[in-house]
Amino acid sequence: MLQHKANICSDEPTLTCRLCKSLSHVPGVTALDVWKVDFPSNFVANECKAAVAWEFNQPLVIEEVEVAPPQEKEIRIKIVATGVCQSDLYFLSKCSNQTAFPVVFGHEAAGVVESIGPGVTEFQPGDTVIPLFMPQCRECRLCKSPKTNLCVNGCPLRSFERSRISCRGRKLLQFLGTSSFSEFTVVKEMSVAKIDPAAPLDRVCLIGCAICTGYGAAVNTAKVEAGSSCAVFGLGAVGLAAVMGCKAAGASRIIAIDINPDKFEKAKVLGATDVVNPNDHSRPIQQLLQEMTGGGVDFSFECIGNVEVMRSALESCAPGWGVSVIAGWTDMENFSAPPIHLMTGRKWTGTLFGGEKWISASEPAMVKAYLDRKLMVDEFITHNLRLEQINEAVELMKNSRIRAVLSVSPQ
Repeated sequence: MLQHKANICSDEPTLTCRLCKSLSHVPGVTALDVWKVDFPSNFVANECKAAVAWEFNQPLVIEEVEVAPPQEKEIRIKIVATGVCQSDLYFLSKCSNQTAFPVVFGHEAAGVVESIGPGVTEFQPGDTVIPLFMPQCRECRLCKSPKTNLCVNGCPLRSFERSRISCRGRKLLQFLGTSSFSEFTVVKEMSVAKIDPAAPLDRVCLIGCAICTGYGAAVNTAKVEAGSSCAVFGLGAVGLAAVMGCKAAGASRIIAIDINPDKFEKAKVLGATDVVNPNDHSRPIQQLLQEMTGGGVDFSFECIGNVEVMRSALESCAPGWGVSVIAGWTDMENFSAPPIHLMTGRKWTGTLFGGEKWISASEPAMVKAYLDRKLMVDEFITHNLRLEQINEAVELMKNSRIRAVLSVSPQ
């Protein structure tokens, strides 16, 4: 590798610099080449490919983009693999905010630290990581509380922010602080979790959203009890992870509900004891569940983002102690229910990222559980595609496939 006689060049990349002149005689070496060799990667913008959403509800476009160097307390990550989540599709084609474009979507990913900005102390280039859409600053009131995984400085409700990614002279918006539909992305240090380098990134990327959200909804938020009965509404990746979480918590009966019977076998593999297609029955699903369980389930989970299903999930719970958890996202409508449902002892709550609270530099327990063969992940993946096939992946997800994983960069 070509090296300068000194390791610091104080000028812009031109041959006027006395250090750059030391290699100006080498055939084929330009001043910019010399400058890039001499400077660490965290001073140089990366040119790479990304799937850009230029407009609402339009196909994504593979573009050449420029990813700026990381700034103070920021990390630039080479994305190796990313899942295509229903949340990406929701904000692309359903969300009430249709003005947050152009944007780079993607938030369920895994990759390798390429470079770090000033002030980063817990990560080094080469670390294998999962970017987090639920960061932890560790300093705010919420971070210091064991009762929540929210952070004042990283609220996911601020879904779109200015990114370090630009294309055609325009700054692109960053989705959930991550934007993993790009070969490189820049995120805040508090939005990164270091993981075991032995973890296969094209698998554990799913732990960055769907699996933690569903599994944690059961284990952390609802606190499912051994011997209890559970109902899971919606068998996408989040719902299937909730089934898995209910089983891990020791539930004796787990009823998996979906209008697509193709998902039932997968649900049984992950722990479902019963499967129900509401379209096969004339009476409301909550009434059917009450009859099946002698008065209602102990725990229910809405994993779709449909306000009518949210109410059905609540009404399927037993009065007195039933707990219903909302894990599906929507901002299109408000939910409602008669107050008597809560006055009689049912509890209605929600979860983001399954209540998982990852401290950035510590290895997430979910990744370790997967490596120890105590957590199923591979079973969720139905399609493996390349970044260039992003629109095919979007169509697959629209047609109720469980999870497509994109290969973004070689590890």
